[in-house]
Amino acid sequence: MNKNIDYWIKNLNLAPHPEGGYFIETTKSDHTIDLPQGTRALYTSIIFLLTANNPSHFHRLTSDETWFYHAGDPLTVHCIFPDGHYEAIKIGPNIDQGEQLSYTVPKNTIFGSSVTSGFSIVSCVVSPGFDYRDFELFTQQDLLSQYPQHAEVIKALAYQEIPNN
Repeated sequence: MNKNIDYWIKNLNLAPHPEGGYFIETTKSDHTIDLPQGTRALYTSIIFLLTANNPSHFHRLTSDETWFYHAGDPLTVHCIFPDGHYEAIKIGPNIDQGEQLSYTVPKNTIFGSSVTSGFSIVSCVVSPGFDYRDFELFTQQDLLSQYPQHAEVIKALAYQEIPNN
């Protein structure tokens, strides 16, 4: 059976994510941690599906996020680090071609992810746990004013306007 995007969305009960792609929360720790911005779960986990036409747009978290490859095509995590430098990290099964099976995006890094063709399925674990209060989406204008040297990737992965969800 050829498992296409619709198969995965239906059978994993995925829903649209505000940053792009489709997701479902799979784990939320019963343990919590007190942070300056409030109490958070110790960790959370989602399954995340991205497509060539529906990438993860540039955003920032106040926690580390580790991505684990599961199925489909490789994807690229595009990072603009706090010091302003840019890196593209390939996640996928082809380790002999420089891809990694997992990658941790450090907290306070602006990042998004793209798939060149088809789709990719990953898990993302956030620690301390994900909370929308710690999530910041960016527009092209926000990022171009700070990082004009990264205009090409910003225009590809930042919203022109933040969608109303």
